[in-house]
Amino acid sequence: MAELTEITGSQRQALDLVGVARSTWHYRQNPRETVTDPIPQSERAYEARISDADRAQIEERILAGWAADNSVDHAFATAWDEGIMLGSRRTWWRIAADIEDQMLRPAAGTRKDNRQARDKPVLKATGPGQVWSWDITDLYSPWRGKTFKGYKIIDIFSRDIVGHTTENREADHLAVAMFDAAIARHGAPAVVHADSGAAMRSNLLRDALTEHGVTLSHNRPYTSNDNPFSEAGFRTMKYRPGYPRVFTDLDTARAYIDKYVDWYNTEHKHSGIALFSPAQVHDGTWKTLWAKRDIALQRYYDAHPERFRSRPVTPSPADHVGINLPNKEAVTI
Repeated sequence: MAELTEITGSQRQALDLVGVARSTWHYRQNPRETVTDPIPQSERAYEARISDADRAQIEERILAGWAADNSVDHAFATAWDEGIMLGSRRTWWRIAADIEDQMLRPAAGTRKDNRQARDKPVLKATGPGQVWSWDITDLYSPWRGKTFKGYKIIDIFSRDIVGHTTENREADHLAVAMFDAAIARHGAPAVVHADSGAAMRSNLLRDALTEHGVTLSHNRPYTSNDNPFSEAGFRTMKYRPGYPRVFTDLDTARAYIDKYVDWYNTEHKHSGIALFSPAQVHDGTWKTLWAKRDIALQRYYDAHPERFRSRPVTPSPADHVGINLPNKEAVTI
């Protein structure tokens, strides 16, 4: 190595030529003291490490949540709502990944997307009741070629499902009845957004909504990203543990969807709205719960400042949401 260094004029170049790392060469010349029974880095004690007792509590709450078909985020937010802070949200996910009997979530399929030139819809909401998004999804039956249809309207600001129905078929008059009920309960929004299906573009629905002063907005062809709130909502339902996948009859489908909508609106800890429920964001009660969460988080910081780089900020829902907003205004779905 000395000869190569003299020839090249650089030890680094000489090491590169022989394929030896600089650190390896350094420790060959300056060997470290041998340690008997060395402790692996992953097992060493340091100030920021979560204690075994806290880890056990977190694991217990995660397993209890899984038993009730709830996610790690749901378990974390539920503990937080109780004023209990045992570790960061990311820590809960790391502990969940180490549980041997964890429930694996299936991956969503992908498809090619052939877009046609058309102006993309750009919508923005700064509060509930401004922009609604709606869609229809298939609910499978035991019979080949036969599906029930799940209709859903979601307020994009709060993610609250403001209207839904489950029917035997897709039809514009059924959509009109759903909107009539939703508007009677919540009032008419400024904009209703949907994809470009036949029921969504029907004259009957257009006339019914325009009578209330509602502006209609539609997807570009084959562009599901133009309706992300409805797509994400249906995915939450169909990939939730316990989803039956096949419904024996219409009444069974309706019963499940009714129960799911109630859970989604009032209990679901939605990651897109800072782990509050849609109902809490819709009626503004999230602010009271935010104060309780903030007290728990700041108390946790005061007890374990070594686990943070700076004083943490309790997340709150965004002050605006939208579809196809510019990057500087974009928010999490």
